[in-house]
Amino acid sequence: MTNKNKKQAWVKESKFGDWFLDTNTWVVHVLKRALNDLQQLIPIDKPQNFDVILDIGTGFGHSLLELDSRFSPSSIVALDVDPDVVNKAKNNAEQCSSDIKFLVCNAAEIDLADNSIDMIFCHQTFHHIVDQESAIKEFYRVLKPGGCVLFAESCRRYIHSFIIKLLFRHPMSVQKTDLEYLTLIKNANFLVNESSVSTPFLWWSREDLGIWETITGKVEDPKTREETLINAVFYKP
Repeated sequence: MTNKNKKQAWVKESKFGDWFLDTNTWVVHVLKRALNDLQQLIPIDKPQNFDVILDIGTGFGHSLLELDSRFSPSSIVALDVDPDVVNKAKNNAEQCSSDIKFLVCNAAEIDLADNSIDMIFCHQTFHHIVDQESAIKEFYRVLKPGGCVLFAESCRRYIHSFIIKLLFRHPMSVQKTDLEYLTLIKNANFLVNESSVSTPFLWWSREDLGIWETITGKVEDPKTREETLINAVFYKP
């Protein structure tokens, strides 16, 4: 495929965003908290460990350490569109017990065989992808039957907020609500159970970082508010 015909992959992150993704705040309050929630969303009658994991948007590799320790895979495919991922994630990759294989490519055109992956971890990456429809179809293609996706993403309300527009960079036209993400996932033929979906309303995901609620004690009604985050575990039939 020529470069001219390749799908537009991503919007390059800001310098602040690139710095923030390598901080302890990101690891503790964003990555680990999402994984704690996602693990609880895995049904008890489903596998809790996975042989081959595909990590979408590896970045600095903090996710590699977490996936390695929590799920004991034999190998992790560390996918990122940024060619510098090998250097960024090298230190964390070397600390893993599992075999780490770096794959530099667009998540909308994954260079892996059909039915080759047991679990896909997509944490705070999908909203960076320009061609989301192609990406979710690629997730379905590379997953083995019965394989699952651990999906944790910021929603449109959060990405379109002033502070996020100021500090970070995203493809703004493709941002979705939690319900729109669920529709996208279901339209790709994944099986989604309501019990395996959560919408945490975390302080850092709000336009004012939760300051108004802290001062006034007023809480937005979960039945009517537009959600800022979605965590979901869903399966390929």
